[in-house]
Amino acid sequence: MKILVTGTAGFIGSHVAQRLLDRGDEVIGLDNLNDYYDVTLKQARLERVAAHRAYTHVHADLADRDAIESLFATHQPERVVHLAAQAGVRYAAENPHIYVSSNVTGFLHILEGCRRHQVRHLVFASTSSVYGANRSLPFAETQSTEHPLTLYAATKKANEQMAHSYAHLYGLACTGLRFFTVYGPWGRPDMALFLFARKMLAGEPIPVFNHGKHTRSFTYVDDIAEGVVRTLDHLPVPDPQWDGRMPNPATSGVAPYRLYNIGNEEPVPLMHYIDVLESCLGRKATLEMLPLQPGDVPDTQADVSGLISAVGYRPKVSVETGVAEFVRWYRDYYRV
Repeated sequence: MKILVTGTAGFIGSHVAQRLLDRGDEVIGLDNLNDYYDVTLKQARLERVAAHRAYTHVHADLADRDAIESLFATHQPERVVHLAAQAGVRYAAENPHIYVSSNVTGFLHILEGCRRHQVRHLVFASTSSVYGANRSLPFAETQSTEHPLTLYAATKKANEQMAHSYAHLYGLACTGLRFFTVYGPWGRPDMALFLFARKMLAGEPIPVFNHGKHTRSFTYVDDIAEGVVRTLDHLPVPDPQWDGRMPNPATSGVAPYRLYNIGNEEPVPLMHYIDVLESCLGRKATLEMLPLQPGDVPDTQADVSGLISAVGYRPKVSVETGVAEFVRWYRDYYRV
């Protein structure tokens, strides 16, 4: 198939594009290579996928309506995996306009491109952050997401609702994936594992929020990529059991629409995560214990029964294996 993947210079996007290319698909990649973090790392990711003959890159911004319309008109993708967004939960407090421009306006441009050019399936990235103030664990797609605690989460919640409206009005098959704490090789420098490794190797203390009392559904990036590709191959259909008197927010009675959690089912304590990193790096961390940050939540846990039932796949890489793979990549890439 010819597949548009947005965010191909990004962490998850580069892994997904690689997997699609390896199985023989043609990939049109979109990224604006912004400077939110180290552009050379983004370029290095992009070089890996651009080495494939079946890869074509488009340098453009999601918020540029004309550029996105031109991309769809020129390349006519059959399916779309939309992973590009302004990342970083806390950065949204400093630059809210960038988040709305990229994550809301940019998503509208993707939806319009899909509608106008008869795209068969749109798979888009959402986040476990949409569960917000919800404290009922494990998080399930049937639960309320009406209380996001950050603007980033609110933009992703908006994406889910916008996608449902397009699925309902135009029959555009839309599947949203709520990612849970993704980590692994080629990750982002602002993510915990990357930040911890860099500071530990430099002999600096690492910030440990909520005094280390977090648990997270840490999910290895290869598990995420496999789930994305399997979901792309599985088109959603209306749910015949859907009841408007007790509406299930994860499905629709009339629209080809579905939401899935994608994450590790077994939450891992943050302190164990740090212990594993210490073992892999061969050095102890100096811990700077800090209070819970505004907008953060103490615990996450993914109920992925919907994904298992639909596509027959669950994340399976342990943190011991995943962190070791990250450290191998980190030492090789940065030569430390």
